[in-house]
Amino acid sequence: MVRSPSLSLRAAVVSLTGLALFAAGCSSGGDGEPSDRGSATAGRSASPSKDPDRSPGASPAPAKGSVKVVDTVATGLESPWGLAPLPDGDLLVSSRDEGTILRVDGESGKTTELGSVPGVDPGGEGGLLGIAVSPDFAEDRYVYAYFTSASDNRIVRMLYEEDGEEGNRLGAPSTVFRGIPKGVVHNGGRIAFGPDRMLYVGTGDSGDASLAQDRDSLGGKILRMTPDGEPPGHGNPEADSVVYSWGHRNVQGLAWDAEKRLWASEFGQNTWDEVNLIRPGGNYGWPEVEGEAGEEGFVDPVAQWKPADASPSGIAVARGSVWVAGLRGERLWRIPLDGEKTVAEPQAFLEGEYGRLRTVVSDGGDGLWLVTSETDSRGTPGEDDDRILKLEVR
Repeated sequence: MVRSPSLSLRAAVVSLTGLALFAAGCSSGGDGEPSDRGSATAGRSASPSKDPDRSPGASPAPAKGSVKVVDTVATGLESPWGLAPLPDGDLLVSSRDEGTILRVDGESGKTTELGSVPGVDPGGEGGLLGIAVSPDFAEDRYVYAYFTSASDNRIVRMLYEEDGEEGNRLGAPSTVFRGIPKGVVHNGGRIAFGPDRMLYVGTGDSGDASLAQDRDSLGGKILRMTPDGEPPGHGNPEADSVVYSWGHRNVQGLAWDAEKRLWASEFGQNTWDEVNLIRPGGNYGWPEVEGEAGEEGFVDPVAQWKPADASPSGIAVARGSVWVAGLRGERLWRIPLDGEKTVAEPQAFLEGEYGRLRTVVSDGGDGLWLVTSETDSRGTPGEDDDRILKLEVR
């Protein structure tokens, strides 16, 4: 059943003290990369609250770590956006502008087109965005996709028919959820299944900042729903609503740590990009505040950067650290964690080596998949762009 439920939320806002980690830089335009204002800011930090649910024996990430590119898995991809690993080690990747989904052999890098997703209306930052496979993929063979249509952003699921002809291996899409505001910019787009087997969705304000604080709007929110697009009935601020948190500008990264805490990346405007620890019912401030404000009623970020240094899209968790793919910053950030707090300032890797970085996904162990984004109309694509890289984390 397609669902666009009532969104009035009266739950108390959860407040969280964050740790701000500043890096020097200035700002620019689109995807949360606004116009230049320039200025460098010195780093500082503060201690956030402790998590009472944290496992007593959990080990913090070391202050310093490293990452190494061990393989270029695929090259020549057109506007890649979402990445979804399959149980056998192969990868599905979506093309924002082409509206297609490819299967990439995890060993050889050979690409096979599964098919086009009907109804995709690419333009600006919209198109075929995040993809995910069902937590029961081995049984149901469902592939989920978030895309921009002519009227809204929506989520569909399709049967992956592996025995079909190349280019015709996706069944007819079934709409799971519709009615998410669309715009030329700030369409959000990341979808992921959590440890609770619920579907989480990052949305954007679609260029209308007021939607983020409007609790009757799906824009500028993180949504949590069943695989069928229904409110879960428990765990959300309101039982009849899919809204999980609000006050977001443009969420394009969702990942969980070993303790099942949800982390999200968010594009700032002219001041701060953010990584947030997400709590149900949390108000993350946009557009009232950007970055750490220390104001009652708003949740402060755990880490923040100037947009020139990040413009964060995808995030992943590996070896106790959050890893953040930076578009405008053209680097991969590592945030080492001990529970809810950082143990050191973020480290930057691969700076300027592969251009814009769109998506990073854990391989389920100590490795990461990283997707570049030079063919998204804002990059300077080289001969092999775009690509999927295999990274080893140490």
